[in-house]
Amino acid sequence: MSSLAKQIDTPVEENKVPDMYKDLQRRKKVILKNRLVLWAIIAALVTWAWTGTNFSIAFIYTGTANMAAFIFTDLLPPDFSAFGRYLQPALQTVYMSLVGMVISVIFSIFFGFMAAKNTSFHPAIAFTSRAIIAFLRAIPALIWGITLVVAFGLGPLAGTLALGLSGIGILGKAFADVLEEIDQGQVDAVKATGASWFQTMGQGVWPQFKTGFVAWSLYKMDLNIREAAVLGLIGAGGIGYTLQGNINLFQYQQASVGILMIFALILIVEYTTAKIRERLL
Repeated sequence: MSSLAKQIDTPVEENKVPDMYKDLQRRKKVILKNRLVLWAIIAALVTWAWTGTNFSIAFIYTGTANMAAFIFTDLLPPDFSAFGRYLQPALQTVYMSLVGMVISVIFSIFFGFMAAKNTSFHPAIAFTSRAIIAFLRAIPALIWGITLVVAFGLGPLAGTLALGLSGIGILGKAFADVLEEIDQGQVDAVKATGASWFQTMGQGVWPQFKTGFVAWSLYKMDLNIREAAVLGLIGAGGIGYTLQGNINLFQYQQASVGILMIFALILIVEYTTAKIRERLL
């Protein structure tokens, strides 16, 4: 009988099967234990955060009742005689959001390409670009607005620049992440033809980057509408400035018109950007 036949005819040792089963059970217990420990840590963190925020069902109930009373007695019905006073600030909010988005996109393309490891010229440049993006992202648009109002005075210029600077932090990181996830095989294929860096970016990178670029840019426009309304509260132009004036004078029914116009602006921008996305993609 050949050695192969002997191996086939040789029975599996009986004691190996129970050992394998025990090892499998042991691994399952270890995995279960690790999961239980992880969930226990998460539960402890949530409980700790819950206590730190003074979150209480009783407070929620009381606050909800107070909020409902304020909405139905003070805010409603809206005083539409204030519509004319909100029209120009609403248009100004759109202008600020659009220009702020353009500023963000222009600088974010540069920083995104320099920050992505597969498109940057050098690791040191990628690290520096990431650091600049992180710094700009760490400062909220509201803080930029306060700083720029001090520098440039009240008005839409400060708000527009604040939207642009904060947007670089958001879009720069988003663009860099999109670039690092592209198929490197297509890029290498273009490089193999002897293409320059710019040709490689245009033919190998841009077709893959375009979808993320359009989606994130349009999302920033939508985000800018809401942020511009908040920036107006500190005097940085837009509809929020007029809204703050009505609130300070306790003209809540006129203020509700401003709130409705912000809501309408967001819906219009959402619909418009969706149509643009369909056309471009």
